[in-house]
Amino acid sequence: MSEPAEGRYDAAPPPGPCATVLAAAFAREPAMTWISGGSDRVRQAWFTTTLRTHATLPGARRVLLADRHGRPVAAAVLTPPAATPSGAARAAWAARTLAGCGPRALLRTMRYLHAAEAETPPPAWTLEFIGVEPAAAGRGVGGRLLDRLLATTPAPGGVFLTTADEANVRLYHRFGFTTLRRLTTGPLEVTAMWRPDASERTRPDTSG
Repeated sequence: MSEPAEGRYDAAPPPGPCATVLAAAFAREPAMTWISGGSDRVRQAWFTTTLRTHATLPGARRVLLADRHGRPVAAAVLTPPAATPSGAARAAWAARTLAGCGPRALLRTMRYLHAAEAETPPPAWTLEFIGVEPAAAGRGVGGRLLDRLLATTPAPGGVFLTTADEANVRLYHRFGFTTLRRLTTGPLEVTAMWRPDASERTRPDTSG
């Protein structure tokens, strides 16, 4: 870990603290509100289950940022190119999501994932989540964390993400992401975005 001005970065945190930060950060995010029905309990259970499953992926990355007092304030989760959970891990995730979050959350998550995965360029990393705890928002913490991630993630195939929050689209454009496609999933308007590696100058070929 290194220590920036606002606190300490942990490049290998356990899933639990990241889930707690992200559950708070995504309290009003449109996709998460749709999936969780606005329930704090469901949202926390969903992130706990999802990050637990994500941690089984070889090469999966989680980053946690704490303030000067050691309190976690921001987190991010990335998936390596073409990495997917095993059949057993997917089944376990579905069972835990069904038990902890209910059938609506499970079905809506599957709809969102199906739409997002269809747009993912095979050679790209996927930025699954990045979020800042509400009490620490508005201080540039999220931007600094994103900038660090983009600088330290070896991504010759670029970095891909989806967002259902229009305000995030403008933010990601400032970090070099371009819009690949706009999708409709349930009530959500989802934007699929990609950021090329510094050596890339063209959109990735996703036809295959």
